[in-house]
Amino acid sequence: MPPLRCANAPAPASLFVQMSMRRTAPFSVLADILLPLRARAHHNVARRIATVSTTTPVSKTPWRARQSLSSSQFNMRLFTTTAPSKATHTLFNPQNDEDGNEMVLEITERAAKRLSEIMTKDSNPYLALRIQVESGGCHGFQYLMKLVTLPEQLPQLPLAEGAAEESEIREDDTIFSYYPDDSPAPASPDLTLPKIILDGPSLELLKGSKVDFTMELIGSQFKIVDNPLATSSCGCGTSFDIKI
Repeated sequence: MPPLRCANAPAPASLFVQMSMRRTAPFSVLADILLPLRARAHHNVARRIATVSTTTPVSKTPWRARQSLSSSQFNMRLFTTTAPSKATHTLFNPQNDEDGNEMVLEITERAAKRLSEIMTKDSNPYLALRIQVESGGCHGFQYLMKLVTLPEQLPQLPLAEGAAEESEIREDDTIFSYYPDDSPAPASPDLTLPKIILDGPSLELLKGSKVDFTMELIGSQFKIVDNPLATSSCGCGTSFDIKI
């Protein structure tokens, strides 16, 4: 006996066009018609699990469905990210740019480690790396670095007349210190931490960049890297050009 067929059954292509033109035609209906049998079975299982997760409380959800949901939620958590902690902090005289954003020069972990080694070797916990930008070099600007000894206590701003000449800390200087993310923030300014100091104009040209310590064949040195204002730099890395 031949199988029964509808005499006026529409062709599959015609049915697809009719359903795709209907705005209310859900994807599940199209999938049930167009997907192969094996893929259709997987699609139906996934649809039932999604329906259970949105309409059935977790306490009443079957154990296998709960297990599937927990697994998918765990996989989603693997891709979540958290904001990185800030290891560089302003120790003295924070300054803002024209947009009101704080200007920061970040100290990398390598640079902080090297500064700590120098302070320990010299038995001087108040050593700091002073960074100063001057005009010159093959690219228009160059930065100079030297180690200086800071006073045991920070001065009060504004500085008294004549105090800036006697102290290593000037009125427009800003000091940044570094302590690891897992260390608690000191309750009061700690001048024994790895630190850098620079004046206002230099900070304006180096804001957003990093102080790093590199070890190369030509020697080891502190270096300014990732300067967002620099358009080019020389091979030695001490001279750079900026956006105007």
